[in-house]
Amino acid sequence: MSSPLREVTTLFLRLGLTAFGGPAAHLALMHEQVVRRRRWLDDARFLDLVGLANLVPGPNSTELAIHLGRERAGWRGFAAAGVAFIAPAMLIVLGLAWLYGRYGALPQAASLLEGVKAVMIAIIAQALWTLVPKAVKGPLTGVVGAAALALALAGVHEIALLFGAGLLVLGWRAGRHGTATAMFALPVAALRAGAPGTASAAAATVAAATAAVAVPFNLPLLFLSFLKIGAVMYGSGYVLLAFLRAEFVTRFGWLTEQQVLDAVAVGQITPGPLFTAATFIGRLLGGVPGALLATLGIFLPSFVFVALTGPLLRGRERSPLLGAFLDGVNVAALGLMAAVTWQLGRSVLVDMPVALVTVISLVLLVRTRIPSLGLLAGGAVFGLARAYLPG
Repeated sequence: MSSPLREVTTLFLRLGLTAFGGPAAHLALMHEQVVRRRRWLDDARFLDLVGLANLVPGPNSTELAIHLGRERAGWRGFAAAGVAFIAPAMLIVLGLAWLYGRYGALPQAASLLEGVKAVMIAIIAQALWTLVPKAVKGPLTGVVGAAALALALAGVHEIALLFGAGLLVLGWRAGRHGTATAMFALPVAALRAGAPGTASAAAATVAAATAAVAVPFNLPLLFLSFLKIGAVMYGSGYVLLAFLRAEFVTRFGWLTEQQVLDAVAVGQITPGPLFTAATFIGRLLGGVPGALLATLGIFLPSFVFVALTGPLLRGRERSPLLGAFLDGVNVAALGLMAAVTWQLGRSVLVDMPVALVTVISLVLLVRTRIPSLGLLAGGAVFGLARAYLPG
């Protein structure tokens, strides 16, 4: 029988090679693998880990992978899950960066991704169908989740939604139990544990340390720049694009606008975390050493945040306030996930054949035990077939 550490490493290597579609898709794939198939933990525990991952800066899906690795195999699993999830994507991006540097263009992957995204919509929808009943624990969390979905579609920032939902449920339950004044204990504890407030202060220190450094390219400054981004960045690929543009185009002048756009595009079309755009930029600027340092810099804060916030979850059963806060965060996170699914569906389901792939994939996921990774492979074949077969 496989050891827990080997199970963790094998699973996250597979996901790092095949998990296309961004954080919402990654979450759905991890839920299918660790809850439905392997039963490493239940839905409630999985939702709590999702909530913690959403509360801190950095790539949510990578942080969730690290949390899951620690749950299954302790501190060795903590390291193995993160490295296994990041490394395949990093190596793929490194190869694409070499091709880009040699030929000055990106390989065309739009046709393959068309089919993959169609399947991903079904995988995310199936995960939502399973998780929403677990997260909605009454009328209050139901209303909060619906409001989070509506506000996300209206463009409200995801961090405002997550913290707002958590504090709303916390305040409501604390007030009902006559302990409203205690609701401030959780934010204070989070700050002391090194959650977002401390992260921002640390990032400000890094920013101050790098502000006076000479603009000409050097590897230590590259590392510190990506360390700063990993320590403070919340949000989607568009937010990462803004950070990269401000740092490497406007501030240092090391890259052109097009190079930054291409780096984010590579992160989006490859499996694994979007933050591997750092690998691409590091390779363009500093070769393989630059790629390794950039990757280390942007992902290192995620390991630190998970190590600091993981112990908070162990006290949930003893802390009704923490439980209430996470209930609000969890239902808001699912609202955000539903909003992403809706937006993705509008951009992907543009004709009947693609929509049919999504419907068939969803039926197979609900009615059978077919692995989602097999469906993704089928989606990729469909996308390539549409691109290259006549008609």
